[in-house]
Amino acid sequence: MKLQLHRCPTNTVASSALRWVSRAVPRSLQGASKAEPRCEELRAKLLDRRWALLSPDSQIQRILLSSKLARNGDGLVPQRSRSNDNDPSLEGGIVENDSQVPSFYIVRDDLIHPLVNGNKARKLDALLPFLEDHSVTDVVTCGGCQSAHAAAVAVSCAERGLRSHLLLRGEQPDVLTGYNLISTMYGNVTYVPRSLYADREEMLIRHAGLVAGSSGLVVSLNDMLEAPWIKQKGGRKVAIVNEGAGDSLALLGMIRLLCYLSENHLFGKERTVKFVVDAGTGTTAVGLGLGAICLGLPWEVTAVMLADSIEQYRKRELQLIFDFRRHFGFNLVHCSNRMDNGVVTWVERHQPRKFGNVIDRELEVCQQIAQQTGILVDPIYTLAAWELATSLSEKEERGGANVVMLHTGGMLGMFGLAQRYKSHFRTLKDQSNG
Repeated sequence: MKLQLHRCPTNTVASSALRWVSRAVPRSLQGASKAEPRCEELRAKLLDRRWALLSPDSQIQRILLSSKLARNGDGLVPQRSRSNDNDPSLEGGIVENDSQVPSFYIVRDDLIHPLVNGNKARKLDALLPFLEDHSVTDVVTCGGCQSAHAAAVAVSCAERGLRSHLLLRGEQPDVLTGYNLISTMYGNVTYVPRSLYADREEMLIRHAGLVAGSSGLVVSLNDMLEAPWIKQKGGRKVAIVNEGAGDSLALLGMIRLLCYLSENHLFGKERTVKFVVDAGTGTTAVGLGLGAICLGLPWEVTAVMLADSIEQYRKRELQLIFDFRRHFGFNLVHCSNRMDNGVVTWVERHQPRKFGNVIDRELEVCQQIAQQTGILVDPIYTLAAWELATSLSEKEERGGANVVMLHTGGMLGMFGLAQRYKSHFRTLKDQSNG
């Protein structure tokens, strides 16, 4: 299913553009009242815009967990058993809890698009229409060789007639597969030496300049948010999108998702929810955390750190919050008590290690989950969120918080992993034949 553009019924091109001017200018420059707008006004201000996704809907399933004794060479040992309720009862925001077995809910954003990860689609939800409204012709971004972000940008830009230029770290593989293959099929790929990739900002600006040429214009998303009427005489208009779409505009799609999930016929606005997500750049987690505050939800967001230190994640979190407040005039002072420790709880994965590595038995666990529930998780990203959701659900007693995992996708990454970690996948093959 393609990401299709959707316009709110009350919008017109002119009124949408005028609202963007209002959003781009800080409140202090607009002469707005210091009084905080009501929650509904905030919601209208943030979500009344064009979106890439026709609907914010996502399928919700419930994972039931139990343990049983199984025999191996050492005798009887506990073995995890999982099952999937494809149509759980969610009535009036009160989610049924089973007193016999722990469980958690999973938001199937991995089903949004066949080639675009769910969290990538959410990040591009507001970003892509914004680029179109500002007559952007080309998009430049970057990522690793198997970057799901780069693939998402390539596919989504091609679907709406934009040209994408992808700077991928490292050397071209002998065989293209996974996200690398998708990026190459849909976008214009350039492989960049790691020494040059280390300075991402300079690398992106330089390449965008080459794409624009002498008659074109290079702009960042911040440029367009803060000065939306940048004049251009002709030629290409090239927009730079940060690695992992780590921009304030990308946060809006996550807020839109939480607005949907907090509807009364789903999780509601009163019940405590512990929201779990895996974190690459951390943008998705910050968007969820800000969404909980914007909508006044008693929801906690916990993110499993996968690619950096907690210091770097906190630094990125604070920068995104700063940019969000600057670009959308949203003052969070009235929620300061909820922000003393940030909007996200950052935790390490169950077995910390260098990003991108696969360790023993992880693929076996992914295989078990797939066979028992019909849900595919990958060992780099979504398995970490699954493990945390499992752990939290076992700690919650009947009537406690609902544990909800956002399944961001990542299935195409398995092809790249199979190419890189042949020995792990050979073992998986042997086990399936045994």
